[in-house]
Amino acid sequence: MTAYSSINSFDTAVHNVLQGPKFPDKEFVRGGATFGAVYKMAAGLRIALSETLKPEAVVCLAAEDKAIIAAALLASLAGGPTLLLPFAFSANALAQLQQTTGFTRAIADTPREFPKEVQVLCRQSAGSMKIPIAPRAGPRGELLRIFTGGSTGTPQVWSKTGENLFGEGFFLAKRYAVTEDDCILATIPPYHIYGLLFSVILPLVSSATVAPETPSFPNEIVAAAKKQKATILASVPAHYRVLRDKKMVLRLAFSSAGMLDTEDNQMFSRQNLNGIVEVYGSTETGGIATRNRSLGEEYFTPFSTIRWKVVDSRLAVHSPFVSPELPVDNDGFFSTNDRVEAKDSDHFALQGRIDSVTKVGGKRVDLEEISLRIKKEPGVMDCVVMALPEAGGREHCIGALIEGDTANTKTIKKNLTLCLEPYALPRRLKKVERIPLTKNGKYDWIAIVQLLKQ
Repeated sequence: MTAYSSINSFDTAVHNVLQGPKFPDKEFVRGGATFGAVYKMAAGLRIALSETLKPEAVVCLAAEDKAIIAAALLASLAGGPTLLLPFAFSANALAQLQQTTGFTRAIADTPREFPKEVQVLCRQSAGSMKIPIAPRAGPRGELLRIFTGGSTGTPQVWSKTGENLFGEGFFLAKRYAVTEDDCILATIPPYHIYGLLFSVILPLVSSATVAPETPSFPNEIVAAAKKQKATILASVPAHYRVLRDKKMVLRLAFSSAGMLDTEDNQMFSRQNLNGIVEVYGSTETGGIATRNRSLGEEYFTPFSTIRWKVVDSRLAVHSPFVSPELPVDNDGFFSTNDRVEAKDSDHFALQGRIDSVTKVGGKRVDLEEISLRIKKEPGVMDCVVMALPEAGGREHCIGALIEGDTANTKTIKKNLTLCLEPYALPRRLKKVERIPLTKNGKYDWIAIVQLLKQ
């Protein structure tokens, strides 16, 4: 395991990672590529790309194979081109990305429909594990750009440096003592930032093995954990909701990409005594803080590598994991859109999103407050509340999509009238069997809007 506590030691840690694997014959992917094979692929990609591309070029990484992604990251870290990580691999998504960025090379693990002018590289393995390192290579250069779908379907792009990604990997490996004895199972695909961190970066810096599957259904997750002898689970709140009564033999369980429901956390922790480590952060900020409520941690504790403060009720962070294009103040702090309350110098409580407050009839309405009230109703498993634009006007109406077979919408409406002002009451209240999710385990906002408009 490699760790760092200063800029110099971080540079040394990255240098050591690029020199070669600590355990060449150990499986990087359980039942698949070894660490040695990953480094040979990295060397092959580094050579192939340096021969055909200018230093400023970008390469699309359209892969789900964790070994290929790891090899591409190592090649980029060694001074190779910046990688583009798409939010989807459909022909339309790849064509849109190509038009936006102009990439002419791509790395893929399976045949995909790229624009005809794109040259595709698959497994490029060298005979040696020695990766050629360019003089300009450095952990603070741009390593990749990650594209996210966004709530409106318009892709957003965030840059990530080697320090952003590998720095967080080193921190997590040290903080949670992740070693070559661990096997990591992630239920989030590796082209999502959280999946990338836990199923590619963390194994690379800790010599842990990663499971090849990315299961999402409860029985699949339990079966994969048992089959691969997983010691660490990296999952999301939507998956913990269906795992709440499943017993798994784990050393660590992580949750990110949204707030974990209290009851889901409690029920899973009863079955799995180590509880769940909740990681708070975002694609653009990287990880910020953690808590494990099964250990009595009610509030979030920021990473030791991060400084924080509260500015006008917002959390502001000074962090080595923040994307370089984010605006910072004169002291280097980026202000998030999350409302927090400082509990002491080392802890804070999340109070909801700044953008969860909307206006209806000129009055302020907190959508999270409505959602929390609905979730307390009998039979409600989950709920999404959002502001829907009124046709032909600037005002909004409130819509609520409810998951829960036994939930009674008439009773919910009646109970809401007792605690909410009339203007804050959802005008569209719809019950569904399951709230739509993306492959990343996040709410599919486009599908949710369509359901509420029906």
